[in-house]
Formats: sequence, structure tokens, C-alpha cells
Amino acid sequence: MELRQLEYFVAVAEELHFGRAADRLHIGQPAVSQQIRRLERELGAELLDRSPRRVRLTAAGESLLPEARAVMAAAARARAAVTPAARTGKLRLGTSAGLGERLERVLDAFAGLAPGVALELVGATADERLARLADGTLDAAFIRSPVWEGDRGLRAVPLWRDELVAAVPARHPIAAGTYAALADLAELPLRLTARRNNPALVDLVVSALSAAGREPVSAPPASNLTDTMAAIGADGASWTVVYASHAALLRTTRVAFVPFEPPGLSITTHLALRREPPSPLIDLLLRACDLRESDDQDP
Repeated sequence: MELRQLEYFVAVAEELHFGRAADRLHIGQPAVSQQIRRLERELGAELLDRSPRRVRLTAAGESLLPEARAVMAAAARARAAVTPAARTGKLRLGTSAGLGERLERVLDAFAGLAPGVALELVGATADERLARLADGTLDAAFIRSPVWEGDRGLRAVPLWRDELVAAVPARHPIAAGTYAALADLAELPLRLTARRNNPALVDLVVSALSAAGREPVSAPPASNLTDTMAAIGADGASWTVVYASHAALLRTTRVAFVPFEPPGLSITTHLALRREPPSPLIDLLLRACDLRESDDQDP
């Protein structure tokens, strides 16, 4: 088994497309296919389900992916140990509201892996983060909106699922329940941000209401989440959706945060990157995200 084979496998597993993986690796597509076939023969298992229309990971491929990423991260740390540019410098990272403690834990893990690197955190809308990543003024960005790889030259690495909760007036009957039912929430005006600010969130909420046979009754959101919380607490009859990790940091006695009825609502957070071979710093950032996720899974 060669490090190169694992690198090619990770690229195809993340892109789910041999052509895009080859472009990202700056090599020909036949070489990618050949090396992965050799890896499959050595392991005695098919890693990818190839069809004319799409590529998917097999069960064996799903099992190998985190291990392959760990090997790549270890190789990145080895390079960083002898590469001055990877021990110092700056990484520009796009962030968004709602990451909460997750972001803090990623930053702590990254500081442990790359103590000499300064992290510049840049807050912006999802579209601004993607635009800045595409033009090179960001090195990576946390994103929940879709990454349009075809016209931006970007790719997205899935990291974790963010659970959502309903923010309702503390004195409303829904606040006293274990879960918030979409059918009950649909009776109240919904103070949701404009779709351009967070298309993934808005589309998920609207689709969930539609699946429950309801249409949202819209109310104008405030200019920021703090003011929206104040408006919900004041009118006593509106609601919005908040990331659970962010809700844990909000201090308010007039608004209650209630989980959605099972199976709940959640959104995947990705790390958006340019579609090119990752630098040692990006490898370390991905490793920091893996460490944070492993910590979350501890009993």
C-alpha cells in the first residue's frame, strides 16, 4: 500500500467523481483509476461502486476513508515538522454564526497541531465566504450551503451534523413540551433569515414544513439574531430556527429552545476548500476537525 494510493482514494471519495479528483490532483484520470484498482486488489475489496452515472463508496470504502484521512494527516504532520512554512505563517478561515463550541474545539486542536500558525477568522455570509475562497483571499471556510464546484473550482469535505432547535416564546405552550411539532409551529409566524444569507437552513425548514403539509406564515426577521430573539420574546407568538450549538451560548429568559420532534432537523457542516492538492496547513486543519469530531463521540 502506497501513500499515493491513499491520497488518490481520498480525493475520489470526497469528490465522488474520477474526473474532478484527477483535476484536484493535477494528474490524468487513468492514473487515478489505475492506482485505486491496485489498492483494491491489495486490500481484496472493492472500495468504490462505479456506475456510468455516479460513483459511490462501498461499505469497505466507508470504513477505509477515515483511516486513509488519518494516514494523510500523519504524513502532513511529518512534512510540517521539517517545513518552516508549515510551522509558521497564517491560515485565513471563513466562519459563520452558530458554530459555537465546535469552532472553539477545532481551534484548540489546530493550535496543538500547528502552534506557530496564526489563524485569522473571517465572518461573512455563505456566498461571501465561497467567493473569497474562490478568489484566494480565504484558505478554507466552514459552510452549510451547497458548494457549487463546477463554476467556483471548489470542493467540500463533510465534517459533522448540526442539530437545529426551535426558538419559541418561553411563555408559549410549545415551550413546555419535550419536542416541537412542525404542525404546531406552522400556526405561528416564522422569523427566518433571508434565503441569500443561509440557503441551506431556509430550504431545510421550508421543505420540512411542506412535508408536514404546512406552509410557513412569515414574519420579518430582525437585522441580527439577538434582535430576533428579543422580538420573539416580546410578541409571544412567533418563532425561528437556531443551531443547537449556538443556542447553548445564548442567554435569554424570554425565549425557550425546543428540539424538533423526531427525527429532528439537522444540517451538515462542510469545510470548503479550493479543488487543488491541499497544503500541509490545510491537512492539519482537516486533522483538527477530525480530532474535534472524535472528542464529540467519546462517552
